[in-house]
Amino acid sequence: MVVQYVVYRRVSTRKQGDSGLGLEAQDRDISLYLQNYEPGNYELLGSFVDVESGTHDDRPELGKAMDMARKTGATLLVSKLDRLSRKVSFIASLLDDKRLSLKVACMPNADKFQLHIYAALAEQERDFISARTKAALKEAKARGTQLGGLRDATHKRNQAARQQAQYRADRLKALVLPMVEQGKTTRLIADALNRAGILTSRGNRWQSGQVSRLIGRLREK
Repeated sequence: MVVQYVVYRRVSTRKQGDSGLGLEAQDRDISLYLQNYEPGNYELLGSFVDVESGTHDDRPELGKAMDMARKTGATLLVSKLDRLSRKVSFIASLLDDKRLSLKVACMPNADKFQLHIYAALAEQERDFISARTKAALKEAKARGTQLGGLRDATHKRNQAARQQAQYRADRLKALVLPMVEQGKTTRLIADALNRAGILTSRGNRWQSGQVSRLIGRLREK
């Protein structure tokens, strides 16, 4: 049986599109997926590229890619979830579409539930980063952009690190605590996080001990 795919890629700026740098990374991820996670024969029916922000959901090439996938029964293949959209509401609507099959190259084993959770976590993180940046600019303006002493700066960095660690834990609460309540071991929870493509704060795969510390942090609240 031949598995059919429709490939969709997106870059945010014309410069990225012209240089090919943004597209090359997406092509590499898609090729790795097809080589390592597609066991049978496959056929690429079409490839579509948009040069637009991920906050715009009415992208013309995305519309064409989805139409082709629906009409042919092919799977829509993207390199990363944010290439499809940066809005969890839009991604949720696609996951609910019975006529559309979706695969994300960087999360090859993720099911629809895991993709939805990941989209929600990513959106929360972007909102937090935006709020944090605005707060930092406001503080810098209030102190006339004058830096404090070394001890004060170190304290602020440590405080920011603790806040970031707690924020990451809160992001994973909706995914991890239900598994804890179901009696799943830390090893099984680590495997679930790794399958969903969710990395640790250092960008590594989850281990049992890290999950234990995460659960402890969540239970402190």
